[in-house]
Amino acid sequence: MMEIRKFQEEVHKNAKAHGWWEEERSFGDLIALCHSELSEALEEYRNGHAPTLTYYTQQPDGTKKMEGIPSELADVIIRVLDMAEHYGIDIEAALAEKHAYNKTRPYKHGGKAM
Repeated sequence: MMEIRKFQEEVHKNAKAHGWWEEERSFGDLIALCHSELSEALEEYRNGHAPTLTYYTQQPDGTKKMEGIPSELADVIIRVLDMAEHYGIDIEAALAEKHAYNKTRPYKHGGKAM
């Protein structure tokens, strides 16, 4: 697997090559697309699929499409990487910095109930 930064660039390049950036998208639209992938993961779970289950569906062109919660979570990350590259965000650096900060936080910080 390549470094996150390089993968981010590759994801965005692929999205552009497939026409996803022919028109400018709003920040809200991009966030909604990320959210929709999480909702698709939830629907997979509601449909009784285990979080670790990956299955494949036959496509009209003969290829097999990866499906399941792992696929939807991958889509979330792909959307985030694409968005980050579009805005010039080094998500690899942001992840490292945020993780380092989170390690300093107290146990169950924030006190919010679920």
